[in-house]
Amino acid sequence: MPLNIPNTLTWARIALIPIFVGVFYLPDGALSVAQKNLVSTAIFVIAAVTDWFDGYLARSLGQTSAFGAFLDPVADKLMVAAALILLVQLGRADALIAVIIIGREITISALREWMAQVGQSASVAVAYVGKLKTAAQMTAIPMLLYNAPFLTLDMRVFGNVLIYVAAALTLWSMGYYLHRAMPLLREHGEAKKGG
Repeated sequence: MPLNIPNTLTWARIALIPIFVGVFYLPDGALSVAQKNLVSTAIFVIAAVTDWFDGYLARSLGQTSAFGAFLDPVADKLMVAAALILLVQLGRADALIAVIIIGREITISALREWMAQVGQSASVAVAYVGKLKTAAQMTAIPMLLYNAPFLTLDMRVFGNVLIYVAAALTLWSMGYYLHRAMPLLREHGEAKKGG
């Protein structure tokens, strides 16, 4: 396992997850609900910025690695899944939304893993719709974590709208990737029957 700056940042992002979740289990005497919301939002935003920053550093420093390419999206998906489960528990997001987003991440991760094994990973490379989904999701989650007005904006309203937009884009992007992979899936399915 190569230990370099980008991988260290990714590990730090994973280490933030129990702290992020643990904030909401602190007694109200330690932190008020508003303070818990603020701290969890800050941790999530730091993790999101770190996600972009470690990828940038890996490319600019020439420190890309197969392990880093594996670990980075895992860290991202773990943080998003933890945030969505918390939001459902706090009554700020619908369980169906969490199931759609987490289910899509598992499905597409498995698809990408299989496509890489058969040498076709380029067929399911990140597409523009996937980037839109990520942008909507990574904007909606901190808004729902903050759960209060900020300046003149009601974060709850905007967060709720964006999380539904993220769910719609999630389904769209999953359909897109599955459509791209379908010819190869059919080809391997037929080869297995013939074999």
